[in-house]
Amino acid sequence: MSQNTDSSAQAILTEAAQQRILILDGAMGTMIQRYKLEEADYRGEQFADWHCDVKGNNDLLVLTQPQIIYQIHCDYFVAGADIIETNTFNATSIAMADYDMQAQSRDINLAAARLARKAADEFTAKTPQKPRFVAGVLGPTNRTASISPDVNDPGKRNVTFDELVEAYRESTHALIEGGVDLIMLETIFDTLNAKAAAYAVESVFEEIGKTLPVMVSGTITDASGRTLSGQTAEAFYYSMRHINPFSFGLNCALGPDLLRQYVDEIAAISECLVSAHPNAGLPNEFGEYDMDGPEMASHIKEWAESGLVNIVGGCCGSTPEHIRKIAEAVEGIPPRKVPQFEPKMRLSGLEPFVH
Repeated sequence: MSQNTDSSAQAILTEAAQQRILILDGAMGTMIQRYKLEEADYRGEQFADWHCDVKGNNDLLVLTQPQIIYQIHCDYFVAGADIIETNTFNATSIAMADYDMQAQSRDINLAAARLARKAADEFTAKTPQKPRFVAGVLGPTNRTASISPDVNDPGKRNVTFDELVEAYRESTHALIEGGVDLIMLETIFDTLNAKAAAYAVESVFEEIGKTLPVMVSGTITDASGRTLSGQTAEAFYYSMRHINPFSFGLNCALGPDLLRQYVDEIAAISECLVSAHPNAGLPNEFGEYDMDGPEMASHIKEWAESGLVNIVGGCCGSTPEHIRKIAEAVEGIPPRKVPQFEPKMRLSGLEPFVH
């Protein structure tokens, strides 16, 4: 199924989602940390003379250490993942500006998609009855279009909607050229950023005359139950439902124990599939995640048995060991059935309004 960007791949993905709960991969950053890479490793030969430090630029590794990223993708497939995410969380030109690598953004997205595509095709060839898919990740960037970075100037912004659209368009073009099966808007903390991403993706689809499924995954930042820009999970869904996403869900920030009530909230209103990939608990005082695979899987199994989810995986702190346990825990449990809702006016500010 090389270069799965046509309608047949979408049909296969849709059929698979109807038959079973699909498994998403786990954390990329957590796995990269295991390799204990130094500055020289990040630079590789291509960027040996780069004028600033690049250690920590995990997305760059698709160019300088592609074998490591490829191996991580394979490790997640071996663990049972159906869908892997491209290593492009910070690969927009906006986020790459931290390393003065805006010009490398396109190459990074393209290389990341091709690496993931290679791994997916190889595993699909081994087990054709279990096709593997690649989600091209568009991260939230390190800017927020809704909130001022200066407490003394509420109207100040460090990014515009049009700048976000331009950056997301470049990444989307490269991801599709690299062969992804779907696009994932991930770890959304600002709805306006997400709207810019969605607009960019739709405009690219229109330009190339082809559409891919779009996954939308937001982040509830704390126990307030709201995104960073202030919306409840339900209000966030109503803000984004117009793009008719393939799936809608939540990831990051919280472990499965604390995230459950918000996944339940999404599952009760979502007219599409529901996804969730929580962290492996909350970070400890050393910034590490202590929830092991069996504990994480037990929570997600209860979600599945309660009919809340269609796609599950892990975010920060999760590893192939976590994904293996999650895959085993939900095996044989039917996926959430998408309910039928009567037509109503559904609006949102920080709170939802349904009439």
